[in-house]
Amino acid sequence: MSTLKPADLARMLRVATDWLGVYREQVNALNVYPVPDGDTGTNMHLTMQSVRRELDTCDERSMPSVARAISYGALLGARGNSGVILSQLLKGFAEAVRNVAAVDADTLAAAFRAAQKTGYGAVMKPVEGTILTVARGVADGANGPRERETVDAVLEQALFEGQRLLDQTPDMLPALKQAGVIDSGGQGYLYLVQGMLAALRGDALPEAPEITSYAQQQFENEEFGYCTEFLMSEATKPIEEIRELVTPFGDSLLVVGAEGYVKGHIHTNEPDALLATVGRYGRMLKTKVEDMSEQHTEILGMAGAAARAEEEVPPSGLVAVASGYGLVKLFRSLGARIVSGGQTANPSVQDIVDAVRSVSAEKVLILPNNKNVLMAAEKAMELMEGRAVVVPTRTLGQGMGAALAFQADGDAEELKAAMEQAAANVTTLEVTRASRTTNITTKEGVTLDISEGDVIGLRDDELVQAGGTPEESVLEMLRGAYSAQEIITVFGGPQKTPEDLEALSEQIGDAFPEAEVEAHPGGPDLYDYLVTLE
Repeated sequence: MSTLKPADLARMLRVATDWLGVYREQVNALNVYPVPDGDTGTNMHLTMQSVRRELDTCDERSMPSVARAISYGALLGARGNSGVILSQLLKGFAEAVRNVAAVDADTLAAAFRAAQKTGYGAVMKPVEGTILTVARGVADGANGPRERETVDAVLEQALFEGQRLLDQTPDMLPALKQAGVIDSGGQGYLYLVQGMLAALRGDALPEAPEITSYAQQQFENEEFGYCTEFLMSEATKPIEEIRELVTPFGDSLLVVGAEGYVKGHIHTNEPDALLATVGRYGRMLKTKVEDMSEQHTEILGMAGAAARAEEEVPPSGLVAVASGYGLVKLFRSLGARIVSGGQTANPSVQDIVDAVRSVSAEKVLILPNNKNVLMAAEKAMELMEGRAVVVPTRTLGQGMGAALAFQADGDAEELKAAMEQAAANVTTLEVTRASRTTNITTKEGVTLDISEGDVIGLRDDELVQAGGTPEESVLEMLRGAYSAQEIITVFGGPQKTPEDLEALSEQIGDAFPEAEVEAHPGGPDLYDYLVTLE
């Protein structure tokens, strides 16, 4: 093919997304970076799924529209170190094609070169032997001499040179040589290029390879314990200044931007302070904090999946949908495999199915923990053909109550009833901000006049309060929900400091002296506070 119309490019990237999806677990299995990026394939695939969602709604007759969908979708969906770097590779690629009517061989070659330059430019200390090296190989191959001036020829040569450098990555990074593998991010990037070429040729998707081992092994934990990410809009400082603000908090730093958004990734021991600092200079849309030692343990637990198939497995396993590192840590401590997601970030059916499949148990109980995730969880249950059971938790508070009643040696059907009862005994209070101006009448008949950005309070997912400060909202809702001798647990959102939590705990203790009050950082994204009463 000599040129690509905007619709052709969009179709190629959709196929590339599916192509990477086939090899996602293989890419995960290659990863030897200690933690937390042992889910490189998953993170890159989620980034591409976000691109595909934007492509599905863009004007495919317009190259600027397709280019924006690629850049914007990649940044919003970027997950993990690998996903953020991939988003910058795609940003460079998109910028190079934005202003052409059709992509010819020379433009495609230039786009791969622009991708390489943007990727390297996004990393403060580029390391060879990684996805960046393979991106350089792809760009070199695409821009080499060609016998045929077609886009097919560009992709073929890009793959050849990219593979050549990928094969050399073990000689560039000792950890790869120690594990006897090539770089996982680089392999993921090549799968995307393979998928683009497959789309042109009309090749069918291959079968997913069987995974028998994972390269994660004998690594010590990093100096910094938490992989912290944020997505921010309406930034009041340039990206360079935000990068300087977060640099002292840790390493593995990436702060990038596109289409008016800022995305950050850093390994740190102070996720609360970091997010509170950044949060002063924009509107925080999403955060993700992973305890890297716990994630490393979870990855290693998956490494022997094939061997475990022949071993005795427990009767029941647990999968929970959650966001906010404090809540994720809690669910993991109760035996749950985590699916990242929640309000405004609902996981797909496939995400839940993959989590269920990764659990070594005869039957797996699923906690959706959000009314908007319930249908996806039920569909996942159907696809698992009797191996999964949904406990219909509609809030994170209900999910915590249900998880406390979980026992791996219990019968799943009996556990479902006990967990539903435990969930019903929990009241959940959530404090967030209004996304629009409106008037709402509560179940109690009270009319609330709400302006965009106002503090609002929800009790068991029903709006009951508006106005005031987040702390006033918590106290007002507690007065309407508290009964004697209850346990009150408070999770602070990403912009709340330890001092904020301590002050609120004291206020709650003064107002309800009989209550047992616990406060933790790491609450869900977009919420000031999540409070449970048991």
